[in-house]
Amino acid sequence: MKGVALLGWVPWLVLHMAYLMIILLPADDAQAAPGIDLVRSARGQIGRTVHYDPGYRALAYPNGDVPIDRSVCTDVVIRAMRAAFGFDLQQHVHEDMRDHFQAYPQHWGLKRPDRNIDHRRVPNLMTFFKRQGWLIRNTERPSDYLPGDIVTCTIPPHLPHIMIVSDRKSTDGTPYVIHNIGAGTQEEDRLFEFAITGHYRVKFW
Repeated sequence: MKGVALLGWVPWLVLHMAYLMIILLPADDAQAAPGIDLVRSARGQIGRTVHYDPGYRALAYPNGDVPIDRSVCTDVVIRAMRAAFGFDLQQHVHEDMRDHFQAYPQHWGLKRPDRNIDHRRVPNLMTFFKRQGWLIRNTERPSDYLPGDIVTCTIPPHLPHIMIVSDRKSTDGTPYVIHNIGAGTQEEDRLFEFAITGHYRVKFW
């Protein structure tokens, strides 16, 4: 009977130990864990997306995409978020712009949303991310950038760019980024190469 009673404690002990592991997990690791899925999804584009192609294209809706062998920088983020979270930026940005068009940049002289291109423009993604409450503070400390964070910057003289922070780091501890800056999707040590204009952390959890 003692053996039976002891066995009754086993499930409780297992659950208790699992709970302790969760609450004792370092905060950075706990925050980074969901972001790893975004990193892996972005990394999966390396070697498949080999061209930079900024041409306008009519896309299916929702979940429209250009051919996998080509992209602009925003497509890396769009594809990664679909694969990692099932979150379609094309649809969500379009719906938010449809309902709040004046809240978005008016750089392109449009009178209404265009679901083929709006989500593929960095300033629109910056606005959407901020409206979702994903904006966090810019710093120059590498440790403040967790895997899966999304960073925007400006390539001189005035080209907006967007990148996903990797879980891999350079020898000085600076995280790599995954992006398409002109030669297809790459993973590179370029986080602080250009002036950062936005730092975002996706919060579905």
